[in-house]
Amino acid sequence: MSHVPDAQSPARAPSAAGDYDGLAKLLHWGIVALLAVQYAVGWIMPHISARTPNESWVSWHLSIGVAILFVMAFRFAWRLARPVALLPAEPLWQNRVAHATHLVLYLLVIINPVLGWAAASYRGWNVFLFGAIPLPALAAKGTPWAHTAGDVHIFLIYVLLGVMALHVAGALYHHVFMRDRVLLRMLPAKAGTTG
Repeated sequence: MSHVPDAQSPARAPSAAGDYDGLAKLLHWGIVALLAVQYAVGWIMPHISARTPNESWVSWHLSIGVAILFVMAFRFAWRLARPVALLPAEPLWQNRVAHATHLVLYLLVIINPVLGWAAASYRGWNVFLFGAIPLPALAAKGTPWAHTAGDVHIFLIYVLLGVMALHVAGALYHHVFMRDRVLLRMLPAKAGTTG
Protein backbone atom coordinates (compact mmCIF):
# COMPACT_ATOMS: atom_id res chain seq x y z
CA MET A 1 0.00 0.00 0.00
CA SER A 2 2.82 2.36 -0.82
CA HIS A 3 3.15 5.01 -3.45
CA VAL A 4 6.05 6.52 -5.33
CA PRO A 5 6.07 10.13 -4.16
CA ASP A 6 6.10 13.18 -6.37
CA ALA A 7 8.08 15.86 -4.60
CA GLN A 8 8.10 18.35 -7.48
CA SER A 9 4.88 20.23 -6.78
CA PRO A 10 3.68 21.49 -3.37
CA ALA A 11 0.08 20.80 -4.44
CA ARG A 12 1.00 17.18 -5.07
CA ALA A 13 3.40 16.73 -2.15
CA PRO A 14 2.90 13.35 -0.45
CA SER A 15 1.30 13.19 2.96
CA ALA A 16 4.08 13.50 5.54
CA ALA A 17 2.33 11.01 7.81
CA GLY A 18 2.08 8.45 5.02
CA ASP A 19 -1.65 8.05 5.60
CA TYR A 20 -4.44 8.06 3.05
CA ASP A 21 -7.10 10.73 3.45
CA GLY A 22 -10.74 9.94 4.15
CA LEU A 23 -11.87 10.07 0.53
CA ALA A 24 -9.04 7.79 -0.61
CA LYS A 25 -10.05 5.26 2.05
CA LEU A 26 -13.72 5.53 1.08
CA LEU A 27 -12.88 4.99 -2.59
CA HIS A 28 -10.60 2.04 -1.77
CA TRP A 29 -13.18 0.19 0.33
CA GLY A 30 -15.97 1.21 -2.05
CA ILE A 31 -14.10 -0.48 -4.91
CA VAL A 32 -13.51 -3.54 -2.70
CA ALA A 33 -17.27 -3.75 -2.02
CA LEU A 34 -18.18 -3.26 -5.69
CA LEU A 35 -15.71 -5.94 -6.77
CA ALA A 36 -17.03 -8.37 -4.16
CA VAL A 37 -20.60 -7.81 -5.37
CA GLN A 38 -19.49 -8.04 -8.99
CA TYR A 39 -17.76 -11.37 -8.50
CA ALA A 40 -20.83 -12.70 -6.66
CA VAL A 41 -23.16 -11.55 -9.44
CA GLY A 42 -20.81 -12.97 -12.07
CA TRP A 43 -20.91 -16.32 -10.30
CA ILE A 44 -24.71 -16.31 -9.93
CA MET A 45 -25.68 -15.06 -13.39
CA PRO A 46 -26.31 -17.55 -16.19
CA HIS A 47 -23.61 -18.49 -18.67
CA ILE A 48 -23.75 -16.00 -21.54
CA SER A 49 -24.61 -17.62 -24.84
CA ALA A 50 -25.92 -16.36 -28.17
CA ARG A 51 -29.50 -16.36 -26.80
CA THR A 52 -28.85 -14.92 -23.35
CA PRO A 53 -31.02 -11.81 -22.80
CA ASN A 54 -29.65 -8.64 -21.22
CA GLU A 55 -31.82 -8.78 -18.12
CA SER A 56 -31.78 -9.71 -14.45
CA TRP A 57 -28.29 -10.73 -13.24
CA VAL A 58 -26.67 -10.04 -16.62
CA SER A 59 -27.99 -6.48 -16.61
CA TRP A 60 -26.78 -5.99 -13.04
CA HIS A 61 -23.36 -7.34 -14.00
CA LEU A 62 -23.01 -4.79 -16.77
CA SER A 63 -24.25 -1.91 -14.64
CA ILE A 64 -21.95 -2.74 -11.72
CA GLY A 65 -19.04 -3.18 -14.15
CA VAL A 66 -19.29 0.33 -15.59
CA ALA A 67 -19.83 1.73 -12.08
CA ILE A 68 -16.52 0.09 -11.08
CA LEU A 69 -14.88 1.64 -14.14
CA PHE A 70 -16.03 5.18 -13.36
CA VAL A 71 -15.34 4.99 -9.62
CA MET A 72 -11.90 3.48 -10.26
CA ALA A 73 -11.05 6.17 -12.82
CA PHE A 74 -11.95 8.82 -10.23
CA ARG A 75 -9.92 7.01 -7.58
CA PHE A 76 -6.90 6.88 -9.89
CA ALA A 77 -7.17 10.63 -10.57
CA TRP A 78 -7.50 11.30 -6.82
CA ARG A 79 -4.42 9.24 -6.09
CA LEU A 80 -2.39 11.12 -8.68
CA ALA A 81 -3.54 14.42 -7.15
CA ARG A 82 -3.00 13.26 -3.54
CA PRO A 83 0.03 10.92 -3.42
CA VAL A 84 0.98 9.22 -0.17
CA ALA A 85 4.55 9.00 1.11
CA LEU A 86 6.30 5.65 1.34
CA LEU A 87 6.97 4.26 4.78
CA PRO A 88 10.66 5.00 5.44
CA ALA A 89 11.43 1.54 6.85
CA GLU A 90 10.32 -0.35 3.75
CA PRO A 91 13.12 -2.04 1.76
CA LEU A 92 13.46 -0.88 -1.84
CA TRP A 93 12.35 -4.26 -3.25
CA GLN A 94 9.12 -4.12 -1.20
CA ASN A 95 8.41 -0.62 -2.50
CA ARG A 96 8.91 -1.82 -6.07
CA VAL A 97 6.71 -4.90 -5.63
CA ALA A 98 3.99 -2.78 -3.97
CA HIS A 99 4.18 -0.16 -6.73
CA ALA A 100 4.01 -2.80 -9.47
CA THR A 101 1.10 -4.59 -7.78
CA HIS A 102 -0.83 -1.33 -7.44
CA LEU A 103 -0.20 -0.44 -11.07
CA VAL A 104 -1.39 -3.86 -12.28
CA LEU A 105 -4.46 -3.65 -10.02
CA TYR A 106 -5.41 -0.23 -11.37
CA LEU A 107 -4.92 -1.36 -14.97
CA LEU A 108 -6.93 -4.56 -14.53
CA VAL A 109 -9.79 -2.91 -12.67
CA ILE A 110 -10.04 -0.20 -15.35
CA ILE A 111 -9.41 -2.33 -18.46
CA ASN A 112 -11.62 -5.31 -17.57
CA PRO A 113 -14.90 -3.35 -17.39
CA VAL A 114 -14.03 -1.73 -20.72
CA LEU A 115 -13.60 -5.19 -22.25
CA GLY A 116 -16.92 -6.32 -20.76
CA TRP A 117 -18.59 -3.19 -22.09
CA ALA A 118 -17.17 -3.92 -25.55
CA ALA A 119 -18.42 -7.52 -25.32
CA ALA A 120 -21.89 -6.20 -24.47
CA SER A 121 -21.70 -3.95 -27.53
CA TYR A 122 -20.87 -7.00 -29.66
CA ARG A 123 -24.21 -8.49 -28.60
CA GLY A 124 -26.05 -5.22 -29.18
CA TRP A 125 -26.85 -4.85 -25.48
CA ASN A 126 -27.48 -1.46 -23.90
CA VAL A 127 -25.23 -0.58 -20.95
CA PHE A 128 -26.35 1.77 -18.19
CA LEU A 129 -24.25 3.50 -15.54
CA PHE A 130 -25.84 2.95 -12.13
CA GLY A 131 -28.73 1.31 -13.96
CA ALA A 132 -30.02 4.68 -15.18
CA ILE A 133 -27.57 6.58 -17.42
CA PRO A 134 -27.31 5.08 -20.93
CA LEU A 135 -23.79 4.72 -22.27
CA PRO A 136 -22.75 4.55 -25.94
CA ALA A 137 -21.76 1.29 -27.56
CA LEU A 138 -18.00 0.76 -27.85
CA ALA A 139 -18.41 -1.24 -31.05
CA ALA A 140 -21.06 -2.06 -33.61
CA LYS A 141 -23.06 -5.21 -33.03
CA GLY A 142 -21.18 -8.26 -34.31
CA THR A 143 -17.77 -6.56 -34.44
CA PRO A 144 -15.13 -9.35 -34.22
CA TRP A 145 -12.70 -7.50 -31.93
CA ALA A 146 -15.49 -6.87 -29.42
CA HIS A 147 -16.21 -10.61 -29.32
CA THR A 148 -12.52 -11.24 -28.62
CA ALA A 149 -12.69 -8.59 -25.90
CA GLY A 150 -15.25 -10.76 -24.13
CA ASP A 151 -12.88 -13.73 -24.14
CA VAL A 152 -10.03 -11.61 -22.78
CA HIS A 153 -12.42 -10.19 -20.16
CA ILE A 154 -13.12 -13.69 -18.83
CA PHE A 155 -9.42 -14.55 -18.68
CA LEU A 156 -8.52 -11.32 -16.88
CA ILE A 157 -11.18 -11.98 -14.23
CA TYR A 158 -8.95 -14.77 -12.89
CA VAL A 159 -5.77 -12.75 -13.30
CA LEU A 160 -7.37 -9.97 -11.25
CA LEU A 161 -8.33 -12.45 -8.53
CA GLY A 162 -4.70 -13.56 -8.31
CA VAL A 163 -3.35 -10.01 -8.12
CA MET A 164 -5.93 -9.07 -5.47
CA ALA A 165 -4.87 -12.12 -3.45
CA LEU A 166 -1.23 -10.97 -3.71
CA HIS A 167 -2.26 -7.48 -2.59
CA VAL A 168 -4.14 -8.80 0.45
CA ALA A 169 -1.31 -11.20 1.32
CA GLY A 170 1.16 -8.31 1.20
CA ALA A 171 -0.99 -6.17 3.51
CA LEU A 172 -1.42 -9.04 5.98
CA TYR A 173 2.32 -9.82 5.85
CA HIS A 174 3.08 -6.24 6.84
CA HIS A 175 0.47 -6.25 9.60
CA VAL A 176 1.21 -9.67 11.13
CA PHE A 177 4.94 -10.15 10.56
CA MET A 178 6.41 -6.69 9.98
CA ARG A 179 4.03 -5.03 12.47
CA ASP A 180 4.16 -1.73 10.58
CA ARG A 181 1.42 0.69 9.49
CA VAL A 182 0.97 -0.41 5.88
CA LEU A 183 -2.46 -1.93 6.53
CA LEU A 184 -3.48 0.45 9.32
CA ARG A 185 -3.10 3.57 7.19
CA MET A 186 -5.86 2.35 4.84
CA LEU A 187 -8.27 1.56 7.69
CA PRO A 188 -10.74 4.10 9.13
CA ALA A 189 -9.02 6.73 11.30
CA LYS A 190 -9.93 5.21 14.68
CA ALA A 191 -8.80 1.70 13.66
CA GLY A 192 -5.61 3.07 12.09
CA THR A 193 -4.62 5.18 15.08
CA THR A 194 -1.47 4.13 16.85
CA GLY A 195 -0.49 5.29 20.26
